[in-house]
Amino acid sequence: MVIVLKPHASAQRIEELIYEIEKKGLTVEKVVGSDYTILGLVGDTSVVDIDTLRVNEIVHRAMRIQEPFKRANRLFHPKSTVVNVGNKHLGGGEIGVIAGPCSVESEEQIIEIAKKVKAAGASFLRGGAFKPRTSPYSFQGLGYEGIELLRIAREETGMPIVSEILSENMVDRFARDVDLIQVGARNMQNFMLLKELGKTDKPILLKRGLSATIEEWLMSAEYIMSEGNSRVILCERGIRTFEKYTRNTLDISAVPSVKRMSHLPVIVDPSHATGMGWMVMPMARAAVAAGADGIMIEVHNDPEHALSDGNQSITPDEFSELMNSLRIISGAIGRRI
Repeated sequence: MVIVLKPHASAQRIEELIYEIEKKGLTVEKVVGSDYTILGLVGDTSVVDIDTLRVNEIVHRAMRIQEPFKRANRLFHPKSTVVNVGNKHLGGGEIGVIAGPCSVESEEQIIEIAKKVKAAGASFLRGGAFKPRTSPYSFQGLGYEGIELLRIAREETGMPIVSEILSENMVDRFARDVDLIQVGARNMQNFMLLKELGKTDKPILLKRGLSATIEEWLMSAEYIMSEGNSRVILCERGIRTFEKYTRNTLDISAVPSVKRMSHLPVIVDPSHATGMGWMVMPMARAAVAAGADGIMIEVHNDPEHALSDGNQSITPDEFSELMNSLRIISGAIGRRI
């Protein structure tokens, strides 16, 4: 349930109302906006008489949220959330660009790519240190050595770093060393991991599961937020359908759908969605035109010899070309990149 309070309601009357609601066993989360204060009620709201609330002198409007996700719901938080990541942010008028190789392979490789994508306009550096692969015989990443190399690249370029976490026992290390912790598609419903990440204050990039519905995706965000961490960014990376031409099917419609349902920022990863380097540029352009708050692009200086996912990577020169076109598209829809 969401309660919108009248402008200029006194702090004392607000606290009295919250006290009366909490006595019924509910949790109340208060959001103070520029015009209105909103109370989000979490728990069994059937114990609350909504008609009685509506006649309260400080209540402007009261409504029940039908969707099972509460904290991620736009009704609870009408203003779009902007998530700060290091010295940058995702959400708002500026479109964020995350770029870098699928896997960190060496210090020379990650620093070279970091400098090139930053020069082209990227704000965040991505790189896989731990790689969950379909085959146990594929390259699994450099592990914590990869995290150390990402930290070196951050020192060299000033770019916040993004890397994927695999398990609960990694949370403390990632919270210390990584600016934006990525939860991959395979872990979208690893609820124990999500709850542990919810206890940190680090921003979390939550990728959509392989076959997850939008509601399931938002419920996973709810797991993180229910533990106190509201700094969640959603990432559409394609879903599994009957079509086999592309690696996955990029659901561009998820961007406006999620932005209508939720206040959380949503970005798009066209690299994993398509699995084909030549499709990354048109799909990235489509994502920005559809209203995405950011894109995540795999960039490698030598895709043919990449240790993982070279087929879906683009070169630094191609990335620079993509950025030039995205600046035109973002300007046309009243945003900037």
